Order: sequence, then C-alpha cells, then structure tokens
Amino acid sequence: MVPFLNKHKSTYGLGLLFFFVNLSSCRIIHTPQKTPVVTLPVSFMGSTDSTTIGSLTRQTLFTDQNLVRLIDTALVQNPDLRMALQRIDMARATFQISQGALLPTVNAVAAAGFDRYGRYTLNGVGNYDTNLSENIAGKSRIPNPTPDYFLGLCSSWELDVWGKLRNRRRAAYTRVLSSQEGRNLIVTALTGEVSRLYYTLLALDSEVDIIRENVVLQQRAVELVLVQKAAGRVTELAVQQFTAQLLNTRSLEGRVRQEIAESENQLNALLGRYPQPIARGQSIEDQKIPASILAGLPAQLVRRRPDIRQAEHELEAANIDVAVAQAEFLPSLTLTPYVGVNAFRAASLFDPASIAVGIVGGLTAPVFNRRLLKGNYTVSVARSQEAYYAYQKTILTGVSEVVSSLKGLDNYQNVADIQQQEVAVLRQAATTSNELFVNGYATYLEVITAQRSVLDAELALIETKRLQFLSLVGLYRALGGGWE
Repeated sequence: MVPFLNKHKSTYGLGLLFFFVNLSSCRIIHTPQKTPVVTLPVSFMGSTDSTTIGSLTRQTLFTDQNLVRLIDTALVQNPDLRMALQRIDMARATFQISQGALLPTVNAVAAAGFDRYGRYTLNGVGNYDTNLSENIAGKSRIPNPTPDYFLGLCSSWELDVWGKLRNRRRAAYTRVLSSQEGRNLIVTALTGEVSRLYYTLLALDSEVDIIRENVVLQQRAVELVLVQKAAGRVTELAVQQFTAQLLNTRSLEGRVRQEIAESENQLNALLGRYPQPIARGQSIEDQKIPASILAGLPAQLVRRRPDIRQAEHELEAANIDVAVAQAEFLPSLTLTPYVGVNAFRAASLFDPASIAVGIVGGLTAPVFNRRLLKGNYTVSVARSQEAYYAYQKTILTGVSEVVSSLKGLDNYQNVADIQQQEVAVLRQAATTSNELFVNGYATYLEVITAQRSVLDAELALIETKRLQFLSLVGLYRALGGGWE
C-alpha cells in the first residue's frame, strides 16, 4: 500500500487536525537575546556639534568634477561591488527559502504498486475472508496480488510550535540587511580608495612639475660653473658635482613617472576597465580643503557606518541562531494530509467511491542525537559571542579612525603652513647662494646644498598636501560617508 495512506476514519483525522492546531496556538517561542549596548564616548575631541560631513554627498564634498565622475564610474563597473550585489541576491533567496518552511508543502502524486500477501498472514487471511462475504462481489473483490493505485495531492506541514521556523526566517531576513550593509560598505571603501588614488596622482603630477623646474635651474647652474671653470675660478670637480646633481634630479622624474603609471593602473582596476589615461583637474596645490570640517557625535557614527551596522545585523542573526539551536531540542509536530482517489483496480480509480481523504500527525523528538544538538548549540553560542566582539571591535575601530583623521587634518595643516615658509626661505637662499657664488663669496658646495634643499622642501610640501587630502578622505569614509 502507498505509505502515506491510512485506514482511519475521516472523523479521527479531523480530530487529530483540531488537536495539533490547538497545540500550535500554545507556542512557547524562544526569544533571541537583544543586542548588547556598547558604551560610546560623548564626543570626538571635545566637539559637541551634531553636524557631520559624513551626511554630505560626494558631489557636495568633492568639488573636482573629474573625481566625482571617476567615483560614479567605479560605482557602476567595479567588480567587487557587482559581487556584493550577487551576495544580496543570495541572501534574499535564503530568506525566501525560510519563508517557504512556514507554509505546507503540496505535491501532486501519482503512485502505483502491488503486494502479494502470504496465505498465512494477517492481510492474506483477512482479504480471503472478506472475499467470501455476501457483501463483496464483482469489482469489489480483493485480488491477490493486490494492486494499489493513488492519484491526488499529498501535503506536509511542520507546525511552528516553538517559533523555530519563524526565528530561522528572522535570521535570514537579518542577513539580507547585513548583505545590503556589506554593499554600502564596499561603496564607502570604493569612494575613499578612488579619492585616495586621485589625490595621489595630483601630488605626483606636482612632483613632476617641481622636478622639471629644478632640472631647468640646475641646468643653468651647470652652464654657469662651466663658464667659471673656463675663467679658472673653479675646478673640474665643481663641474662634476653640479652635473651629478642634475643627473640625480633627472632620475627622480623617472621614478615618479613610474609611480604615476602604477597609480593610474590601480585606479583603472577599481573602475573596472583596462589601463588608460586618467583625466585630472586642478593641481593639488590649487585644490581646497573645506573650511569647516565637522565630525558630529559618536552616536551618529553607529547609525551611519555600514560596517558597524553590518556587524550589528550579524550579531542579531547569531543571537537568533542560538534561539533556533535551543528549539532543536524540542519535539517537532508535522501534519501530512492527503486527498485523491485510491483503488486496487485501475478501472475503479475514477469512481466517486474511490475518493480518499486523510491526515496523519507526527510528533518527533531527539533521543539518541542530543549530543549533536548540544554541539550545534555550543557552536551557536560561541558564534554569538564572536559576533559581539566583532561588533565591539568595529565600533572601537570606527571611533579611532575618526579621531586619527581629525587630528591628521589639524596637524598636517600646521605642517603645511610651516613648510610653505621653509620653501620660501630656501628659495631665497638658493638665489642668494647663486649670487654669492658668481661674485666669489660662496663655494659651489653651498650652491649645490641650497638647490638640493629647495627640491627636498618642495617635494615634502607636496607630500604634506597629499596627506591633508587623504585625511579628509579618511574622515569622510570613517564617518560613513559616500554610500547614499
């Protein structure tokens, strides 16, 4: 006989259904633990202003339209971002699977089989005796072997008595939210990385310009020392020293150009395209840092940063998994109703008298596999603790990054102001050394030293300018900006 069929009366099946439905209405749901509260500092560096540049759009914060276009391109073509979108689709599909677990499964069934009962078996004797009854005749007689035909619908429905299935659905939905925050995190990181490489390119361009200017000045110095040598005022050693400095400066340009090529290739990779020139706007010396830079409050950071929100969702999902693992120890209640036509003769299958309706209720509880369930519960608790520490670490990292970037903006601004004064003084010193050398009051070594000092100071100033913009970009990313 088909295994899901039974010989109980329909009134018994209806009573069984009523019993289990009433039992399911008395659910004892395991409530997941709430997300712990992490203590936050009151402010960043004593500022209590609630305004934050993290809420600004990239079009507002970055005034260089070339940079904005590069970021927009990256947000369309970047491979990592496209992979993040696929992870969101997978999380949504998992959520749909968990939703389906709450509903009964319904399958269309067409089954056929036969049994040959032994003469001295309960069914064999019973069927033989039944066929001798005066009430049994014709097509109602039971053949041996006995065929069994069924055509209809069969369902299976696990009643969510303990909230296990609902908690699984809730965990799956929470992971959908987490995957969406993962996408936002990639957008924020991508905005920061594209900006970092762009400002690095601007700084390298300025370094090339500075090197070229110094090459011109040093070329004139070589020409001057050649004249001095012809006049007998200096030796060949002076010519060699000036020439060596010129060659050294020219070699710097080659190294910087290689750095430019590498930075362009890295940026093109983020944009999802093959190597090609990167359009640039104003030089880094002409780019402006916003006059007012506000970080807001740490409480806003928790709500804005995608990685913190992602860690929070992962923690919530891990806590829900613990509740699911607890419910695994409890019995599972399953209903398997069916409806269709059932007969032991194919010719009688579609006779109205062959209509069969039934329901079976099953109660299953773990007995010998509790060690497996205990292990699963222990793993779930450990993962929940791990998720909490990850959440705590993410908040600590976020606050630290904001403070570091704020201090960087202040400190690098002070350094840049001092270096600008240094460059002005050294340029004047180089001019003075040239005049003194021509008039015989300075040695060629003093001229070389003055020229080298100017070059080093100008390059150091450009590097400080780059670090200023990287601090701005870092602060914007640390405050969760750029993903909206």
